[in-house]
Amino acid sequence: MRIIMRKKILTAILGIIICMGFFAQTLFAEEQSVKSSTELTLQMTSLMQVKLGITQRYQFPFLQGTSPLTENNNISLVLTGEFSPISITGIATAVWTPIAFLEFTAGGRIGSGWNLEGMGIYGIGFNKQPDPDGERKVDGRPFDGLHWSTRAGGAFQFNFAAVFPGNWNNVIIRTFHEINYAGYTRARAGESWFFENDDGENRNGFNYRGSYLIGYQMPLFLNMVAFLAETDLHLYDTIYRSQWGGSEMRWTLSGIMNFSVHERFSVTLLCQFRNLNVGSSNPRRMEFYRIAAVLTYRLRLPSR
Repeated sequence: MRIIMRKKILTAILGIIICMGFFAQTLFAEEQSVKSSTELTLQMTSLMQVKLGITQRYQFPFLQGTSPLTENNNISLVLTGEFSPISITGIATAVWTPIAFLEFTAGGRIGSGWNLEGMGIYGIGFNKQPDPDGERKVDGRPFDGLHWSTRAGGAFQFNFAAVFPGNWNNVIIRTFHEINYAGYTRARAGESWFFENDDGENRNGFNYRGSYLIGYQMPLFLNMVAFLAETDLHLYDTIYRSQWGGSEMRWTLSGIMNFSVHERFSVTLLCQFRNLNVGSSNPRRMEFYRIAAVLTYRLRLPSR
């Protein structure tokens, strides 16, 4: 019975990813004003994390005006399938740009995974109490549950080149904020779980995420340098929350460099630090997290 259920879950996820692509292709195939693009991404980190993604983007005009602030108004639909050695996920996102410096976003994701317990790598499952040796333990079998989430948020963004035109005047600021609800179908209230080998501090409930970016774009091979600060906070209540740091913001700080290798190929490098929730009995501290690289190949450039 478990094997049949796991096969059904895997089939459902793959079916959702394929159906999203066919639906979007059918919906926009005859709309000549729609721009579309396809890209392949490979994410790798110094923590031996690898993830392959394929993304289809559609952008079509919506409530466009004649002023510089509204002439590019649009709605974008972004469909992504992600695959890692421990998980498979389908993601759908809609982005509305009602004016040049604002974006509103809504979307959802659904996925599942499996565990490499001999290596201590957990794709999905309950976070059990560590054994006397302090090692993490997981209660989960391949595809015996779904990880899912829904989210809504908005972004403010501004490029100083819009006021002071010039190839060397592209100073960009962007801040994004969202509320999301994440769940694991096997979990009940108060149960902690893993997904994609994270810290296992997830619980079914609402969360806040935000980011703050300042960057400089240049007409060079190294075409952008940026600093990114990301934060997240669990909004659900839980026993002893303040003692294990659940009531505190968690921050990840990243230095970013983007290289334009080719019109179709780019490489983004990140050096990341994050703080740890070590509880009220110990001071919170910032420490090195990982080096990450994102390789993007555009299979299809934006076109009409």
